[in-house]
Amino acid sequence: MRSGELRPLRVRLLGGLLIYVMTIYCSPARLTGRGRGREGSGLYPELGVLGIQEGKSPALVREIGRLSALLPSYETVRDELAERGLPLTIKEVHGIGQHAGQAALSYRRRELELYRAGKLTARAGRGKRFGAMIDGGRTKLRKTTRTQKGQGKTKKQKRRYKTEWREPKLLIVFEMDEQGRMKKGTKPIIDGTFQGPDEIMEVLAMRLHQLGATRAEKVAFRADGAPWIWDRLPWVIKRLGLRDKQVSLGLDWCHAVHHISLALEPLLKDAERKRVFKKLRKWLKQGRWQQGVDEL
Repeated sequence: MRSGELRPLRVRLLGGLLIYVMTIYCSPARLTGRGRGREGSGLYPELGVLGIQEGKSPALVREIGRLSALLPSYETVRDELAERGLPLTIKEVHGIGQHAGQAALSYRRRELELYRAGKLTARAGRGKRFGAMIDGGRTKLRKTTRTQKGQGKTKKQKRRYKTEWREPKLLIVFEMDEQGRMKKGTKPIIDGTFQGPDEIMEVLAMRLHQLGATRAEKVAFRADGAPWIWDRLPWVIKRLGLRDKQVSLGLDWCHAVHHISLALEPLLKDAERKRVFKKLRKWLKQGRWQQGVDEL
């Protein structure tokens, strides 16, 4: 970077207040000729210390990122912010939401690097019980197939795009009580990635490490029957250094019930099938899975 120079910059705070500040700006040592708008492509070290990026305070970025995750659309986020006295355009809301997402991914990447180096701190997990559930989801991603030419009334070509189905790999990790439910007063860790099964398994190992699962009384892994999960769980267990008596592996109840239904379908007629299905489902709920297998 080049030596710093004073430059005016507009900063928006959580309440919507805009302030103008004179702050040091360090431009790149090599200029590419591709500008990045009024903020440039360099660094604002003084604002960086305060966590201010892209002219937005960290409190504003956090709130818009949170609402973007909770609400169904950026338009709904914009309307909610307007109700709170913070009028933003849909473009500003979208940009800040995207920035918050990228910042979260960058933070997780740094966590993974620390975990690989053995420097990531862990909580005290001795005597606790943890549950870990892994699954694949389904969502659409927007991919532009033709860019727009022209603007306003002079548009010569409309933008085109297609939405392709993708499977994000997802996980949830939480502390359990004696009945296997999420312990009251605790919050789960929910994470996911589009980078594939190897990436999500490393994230799973890291999240369990952060909770202190290495010294836990029990770590229960639950998933459906997908081979990509079960083929990689031994690596997670080894990476955490878990002993056999600490680990519980099982098919989750919802998928197991579905398999019972499929098994009974060619064997019994409707009324009888329904009666037997309810009985086997009850046994499974009570943990009497071996009795259900014998009955089948």
